[in-house]
Amino acid sequence: MILSVSRRTDIPAFYWEWFLNRVQAGFVDVRNPMNIHRVSRIDIRPEVVDCIVFWTKNAGNIIPHLDQLKDYKYYFQYTINPYNKLIEENVPLKKYVVENFRLLSEIIGPNRVIWRYDPILLTDMIDVDYHLRYFEELAKRLKGHTNRCVISFVDLYKKTVSNTRELMMKEPTDMEMHFLAHNLSSIAKDYGMEIVSCSESIDLDFDGVRHGCCIDRNLIEEIVGYKIDVKKDKNQRKECGCVESVDLGAYNTCLHACKYCYANFNNMKVQTLSKMHNPLSTLLVGDLDNNDIVSERKVRLLKSNSLF
Repeated sequence: MILSVSRRTDIPAFYWEWFLNRVQAGFVDVRNPMNIHRVSRIDIRPEVVDCIVFWTKNAGNIIPHLDQLKDYKYYFQYTINPYNKLIEENVPLKKYVVENFRLLSEIIGPNRVIWRYDPILLTDMIDVDYHLRYFEELAKRLKGHTNRCVISFVDLYKKTVSNTRELMMKEPTDMEMHFLAHNLSSIAKDYGMEIVSCSESIDLDFDGVRHGCCIDRNLIEEIVGYKIDVKKDKNQRKECGCVESVDLGAYNTCLHACKYCYANFNNMKVQTLSKMHNPLSTLLVGDLDNNDIVSERKVRLLKSNSLF
């Protein structure tokens, strides 16, 4: 099994104590987002976990506790964007985030810390030249500490439009996407990185940006040292190349308060749910009650028995 920790919220930044408690217990309960009283109990012992993919914008909390993950294989999708607090309200200062990225890379290796420059958006104050300037500044600071950068272009879903209206945020045109991809790829190459795209339908191969995936079979096999039997994740968009994983997060719980976030679509609910968090609970938010139906989810190690 591959664990995703998490696409839905920043567990390393805000819920790290809870996660370590669940690691110690060996299992976690996850509510079904479509039916909150349906709860999956998931075995997360090292014996059934091939790899953990962590997603974060701030690794400061976790670095002192990495020894507690010594029995697991894992890597990080680590987002550092060029935006200020009007867009990423509670993300720490870039200097702090970059320092922690570098330190994490020095501990676990640059192949296991993927830089996400994601999503790329435009406003009246942020144009393509802005991105080229700040991308190079960040690439310069991250040189030697990562081998790969993942980019995507913002999709303004209905549930995020209300959060972005005052910023006059807009999606890049196809021409702007090609221009950015070509130039960002060139900059990344100068600093020893490749760029791949995330869940993009547009073909940017000619610009030096191939289609990538975040939960990446090839990278996981490289990290764990064996082939895995796993399929493409059918629950993601068709453009997404990620393989199947089990996500431990919950929507409307990330406290970074990024205006473009698709996982937070009700700010009042974010405040309510985050206050319900109990680091000793089996659930990320709240506790089990008499209305909950808990079912053991069948999980297994994905190690392939194939000779080829």
